[in-house]
Amino acid sequence: MKKILTASLILASLSGCGGDSSSESVAFTSEAALGEALFSDVNLSANRTQSCATCHDPERAFTDGRTDAADKVRPVSLGDDGVSLGDRNAPTALYAMFSPQFSSGTRSRFNSQQDDYEGYLGGQFHDGRATDLAAQAGGPPLNPLEMGMADQASVVARLRENSDYDASFRKLFGNSVFDDTATAYNAMTSAIAAFEKTSTFATFDSAYDRYLAGDDEVYDVLLHPKAALGKTLFFSQQFTNCATCHQLAAQGNKKETFTGYEYHNIGVPVNSAARTANGVTAIDTGLQTNNDAVSADTEKGKFKVPTLRNVAVTGPYMHNGVFAELDTVIRFYDHWLTGSANSLNPETGVAWADPEVSDTISLTELKDGSLLNDDDVDALVCFLRTLTDARYEALLPDDGLCD
Repeated sequence: MKKILTASLILASLSGCGGDSSSESVAFTSEAALGEALFSDVNLSANRTQSCATCHDPERAFTDGRTDAADKVRPVSLGDDGVSLGDRNAPTALYAMFSPQFSSGTRSRFNSQQDDYEGYLGGQFHDGRATDLAAQAGGPPLNPLEMGMADQASVVARLRENSDYDASFRKLFGNSVFDDTATAYNAMTSAIAAFEKTSTFATFDSAYDRYLAGDDEVYDVLLHPKAALGKTLFFSQQFTNCATCHQLAAQGNKKETFTGYEYHNIGVPVNSAARTANGVTAIDTGLQTNNDAVSADTEKGKFKVPTLRNVAVTGPYMHNGVFAELDTVIRFYDHWLTGSANSLNPETGVAWADPEVSDTISLTELKDGSLLNDDDVDALVCFLRTLTDARYEALLPDDGLCD
């Protein structure tokens, strides 16, 4: 597999090669190159064990693939202190650049029987509390459950330990960048955001993309009976509700991100195992929890609709990682329909647990569509696997499901 973070990290490890602010010979000659090094720098955490890349591993589609004692991927991430656990699953950083700044507005829906969406849109994190990528990048270093730094000044002090950073910051942001702590901290988040806006995070080269581009080698993948049926079901107005929330543009658009960036409560249950491990007892009210722009009770329990790109290799699923398998997610959606055969959670063998927040569920959207049988579920899984970026196709299950 292609290594994503290489040259910049080698440069970052060299001492004394940055020079002063007047020198042209600096380690990082662009914000994106600097951001790439910062993204993987564990020295920006309290115990020097965790970086952005720890929870957004480039080898695992920029999600957290660390496992627990049972060798299962943790539903929520372990903090720099080796003990603390968050309450939410780390979303992929791939394609995050396309999420619009957080706002309230309307959105046209495609291949949907539903009216256009009106409500909150975009932002970063599951609850949109960060308006853009730079604001998002500034959160984890100061979060006591994540990287655990005491304050911005402590982070800036760590930056200045690295002579390459010192010289490159001055060259890229001005010689006085370190005169003010907030200015230097914002320069760091700007650099990380610049890296996250590069093509590394949005290759648009999945089998689905290659199919749209006319690549004969992948025709058999998308025209396979299962994937073809899944594609039809996904984009259908009558058979499923998938496209209502997971289609951004008209069908066939080559920059489709498979999310409309809407906010919904789909009745996700509490992840009891994660709650037991992290000791959290408060209800996670989603959009209403930490987003200062939102307070209405009507927004309680809502979370941003995630991208489906690379969804087949970025489990566990939902904002709290409560479901381990993609098959389970599809059956969870189906169980909202009257007469559904999916009355039991296949991972537990018992009825689906109650929603964490039950009074704002998007029942209009959830109850739209026809019932799915086992073949339909398999077909949707096979189609969703075609949304995997080429470099991550090796991570797809070798289970013969889509052969």
